[in-house]
Amino acid sequence: MVLLSRFLSVGLKMPSTVWRDKIHSKCRGQTYPRSDQKRLIIPDTKVKWSAPWPEYNPPEYSSPSLKGQAWADLEISEQFAPTFNQMERKDDHVVRNRVSYMGDYKVLNGYPINPVGRTGIKGRGLLGHWGPNHAADFIVTRWLRDRVNGKQILNEDSKKPILQFIGIQRRHGNEWAIPGGMVDAGEDPAHAAQREFLEEAMNSQELDPKNLEDLMETVQEMFDRGITVYQGYVDDPRNTDNAWMETTAINCHSEHGCLEHWQLQAGSDAKQVTWLEITSSLNLYASHINLIELVANHHKAHW
Repeated sequence: MVLLSRFLSVGLKMPSTVWRDKIHSKCRGQTYPRSDQKRLIIPDTKVKWSAPWPEYNPPEYSSPSLKGQAWADLEISEQFAPTFNQMERKDDHVVRNRVSYMGDYKVLNGYPINPVGRTGIKGRGLLGHWGPNHAADFIVTRWLRDRVNGKQILNEDSKKPILQFIGIQRRHGNEWAIPGGMVDAGEDPAHAAQREFLEEAMNSQELDPKNLEDLMETVQEMFDRGITVYQGYVDDPRNTDNAWMETTAINCHSEHGCLEHWQLQAGSDAKQVTWLEITSSLNLYASHINLIELVANHHKAHW
C-alpha cells in the first residue's frame, strides 16, 4: 500500500528509561497469553536481575504457531545464532533489527536477556524474534468540545480540558488499545505507525487505490505534525526472559476539530474503533495507559 512520505521526527522525546525502574506486572501473569503454559510467579523483590535468586529456573515456552513462519526466528542452536545488539543485514538490506532502545542488553549462553527483569518464563512465547520486537503506536488526539459552541469541555474536578483519542478494541482479548502493530524489517517506525493506524482504524486494506489515495491526502497534513512521545521497552503480557516488546509511540493532535469528517471503520485486527475520552481510569492493553498519560501531560489535559 502507499505510505506517507513525510513525518516530523522532532518534538517531545521522552527518555527511554521511563519504565526501566518500575516493576513490570502485565508480563508476570499466572498463565501465558493464548496458552495453558504457567509462568513461575515472580515476587516484586525478585524482578530485577540484580536480586539474587540462584534457584531461578522458569519453564520454557515458544508458541507452536511460530513454527514455519518466514517472519519468525528459528530456535537458537549451532545452526541459528543471531547477532544480538546489532542490525542483521543481507545484501545491504536490514532483515532483523536486534538493537534495543534501552541500550545494549546482556546475552547469556547465546540467549538475549530481558533488560528490565525476570518474567517467569523463558523462550519467545508468542513473539517472533529473540530479543527486542519492535512495534509502533499511533495516538491521534483531539479536544472534547461542546457540539453547540465548539468550546473545549473542562473536567469539573481538575478544571483542565479533556482529550479524546482514537482507540480500537482488539480481536484477541477484547481489550481497548492504541492502533498500532509490528515494524517490518527495514521499515521506519513512523511509516509502520501510519500503516497500522490506517489498517486498524480506517480499514484501508479494503479501499480501492483511488479512495486510498484520497484518504492519504486528507490525513497527510495532520501526520506531518506528529511528534514522538516515547521510544523504549513496554510492559506487554507476551514478554519473556528472552523476548520482549519495544515501541515507538507517535502523537498526532488535531487542535481545531478537523477530524470530524473522518470515517472511522474497524479493520485488520480490530473489532471496534471509536473516540475515547482520556482519563486515568481507562483500562487499556499492555502499557498503553502509560503512553496515553504521556500524551495527556504533554497537552496539559485532564488526567
